[in-house]
Amino acid sequence: MARIGIKDYLRVEGLTKTFSSTSVKDKGFQGSLRVLDNVNFSCKAGEFITLVGPNGCGKTTIFRIISGLEDREYGKITIGGKPSYEAKIGFIFQNYRESLYPWRTCFDNLLVPLELNRVPRRERKKRVEQFLFNLDFKVQDDAYPYQLSGGQQQLLCILRALLYEPDVLLMDEPFSSLDFQTTLYMHDKVLEIWSKAKATILFISHDINEAVYLADKVVVLSKRPARVMDVIEVDLPRPRKLEMTESEEFFAVRNRVLDIFKDEIADSLIRMEMSGF
Repeated sequence: MARIGIKDYLRVEGLTKTFSSTSVKDKGFQGSLRVLDNVNFSCKAGEFITLVGPNGCGKTTIFRIISGLEDREYGKITIGGKPSYEAKIGFIFQNYRESLYPWRTCFDNLLVPLELNRVPRRERKKRVEQFLFNLDFKVQDDAYPYQLSGGQQQLLCILRALLYEPDVLLMDEPFSSLDFQTTLYMHDKVLEIWSKAKATILFISHDINEAVYLADKVVVLSKRPARVMDVIEVDLPRPRKLEMTESEEFFAVRNRVLDIFKDEIADSLIRMEMSGF
């Protein structure tokens, strides 16, 4: 079990979730399906935490429960000492094209969280401009999302989520639809924005190199039903640089995560063979 510190900002304790047959789309499924089994982890304010685990282990379910999109069966989630349902949660989805309003300019898309927070109209533009200035970021006033590259559209989604001033920002494989070169660029841009915005970020990844490169800590999850196998501290200097991924220090952390991941996959295959699958 991952250690939960008294002063931790976000605390996930004993999170358990079982889906009934009516809520699961798996073909041939009957009865109930446990997805999460006593999941425990925590982080401090302003930390960048990545979650890795086998496909279908329940990573997105954890995010959906934290954000209030899914009910939990058991467990407790607190953010800044208050229940998660009282916190402001930002959520970055994989499909950025469906997250932006195509009829609004890029700048007007950024105004949406301020509109939802009922910020007076005359203050909205000024606050967005100050926000972009603080991050040293420029958005063309008359450009529309469809005129941007995939990476630029996802950056726009991230900026918009941060303008919401979330207590925690959840990022569910936000770069999975981008090409390799753009993904590398996005890693550094997100870290740059995060360092300036001082946001608390939880980030789901299927790429162990990505997970280690971005994170302060990597939460390694088991095969479904997910439980926390280990939480690996990433003691690498910041700001991170791409050449760091070729260092012995990086490989040492990456291999620790990979060894846990491989052991879990091997155990799962053995269990499948013993059960006759």
